[in-house]
Amino acid sequence: MPTSKSTSAPAPYRVIISGGGTGGHIFPAVAIANELRRRQPNAEILFVGANGRMEMTRVPEAGYEIVGLDISGLQRRLTPENLLFPIKVMRAVRKAGKLIEKFRPDAVVGVGGYASAPVLLAATSRGIPALIQEQNSYAGLVNKLLARRVQRICVAYEGMQSFFPADKLVLTGNPVRTEIASGQREEALQFFGLRPDKPVLLVIGGSLGARTLNQATAAALPRLREAGVQLLWQTGKLYFPEAEKQAAPYASDNLHALEFVRRMDLAYAAADVVVSRAGALSVSELCLTGKPSILVPSPNVAEDHQTKNALALSTRQAAVLIPDAEAGARLYNEALGLLQDTVQQQRLATNIRALAHPDATATIVDELLALMEH
Repeated sequence: MPTSKSTSAPAPYRVIISGGGTGGHIFPAVAIANELRRRQPNAEILFVGANGRMEMTRVPEAGYEIVGLDISGLQRRLTPENLLFPIKVMRAVRKAGKLIEKFRPDAVVGVGGYASAPVLLAATSRGIPALIQEQNSYAGLVNKLLARRVQRICVAYEGMQSFFPADKLVLTGNPVRTEIASGQREEALQFFGLRPDKPVLLVIGGSLGARTLNQATAAALPRLREAGVQLLWQTGKLYFPEAEKQAAPYASDNLHALEFVRRMDLAYAAADVVVSRAGALSVSELCLTGKPSILVPSPNVAEDHQTKNALALSTRQAAVLIPDAEAGARLYNEALGLLQDTVQQQRLATNIRALAHPDATATIVDELLALMEH
């Protein structure tokens, strides 16, 4: 059971944050932890992730302790792993229960990903307050199943009452580094060695890269040079060696292949137009930076949630949506057209900026503290 708090001599809050698997889950989790620690420097925070997933290295890099559970997702086809799945879940819930009894949290936060379900199940069965942070416009299966067990559900999009109990919903937006929107164009152009008199296209396929975007971009390099467009092309590690060779002949025209962009604030500041996948974190960053965008949702995600994320913008004239299957034929016609149409750029920028939630992290921590103080 959660420990009671005295107003005269409060004990430090103790919070477990569970989930991960992708940067789209891990970054919001770390952002919530950072904001909680900023307000409550003595707060004790424990992360719980899935062994073998990226959170097991990224969370310690951010300065937090993490414990791993042996848990993975269901495969899309019948496999021996699927037959063992119920056993893995029961074992993970049992281990999560032992962690909870030892750590004695005042509240638990689930951000999605494999480890989120066992921890939330174990916590709510012990009467510990729990909060879910759902990043996407189409709720994940785990969060839908757990919704009735938790007290708060923080969402990034309107209309989520079709997935969750309306009385538990709080529209917060997704936690995004606010400094992502603070880059200055002059510094950005100097940082990347770009000219101020030519338009800049930024292509980002997520941390792992995107095959469709990379193939379409490689094929479009001659057209981009002819149009006088400069390119920052984030390829991802797997695709970089080939992309580097493809872009090499165009280096003097400022068409650059980059394995990974560490200064995304400057990349956004330099860009006139952005081509991107439609992961929740990418979409939230585009809203905050107010960039005219063409979204090409990945088809290889659960319940096609990236298409739903993109539709939440395109139906409000806040972005252009191109299905992955059509990107080869359409993407660079659209991109070159948008780069030449400053009126449409301004319209998209105004509409996408209106969907931003710059105070998302603070609002989520407000809800978390209210749960613990109740």
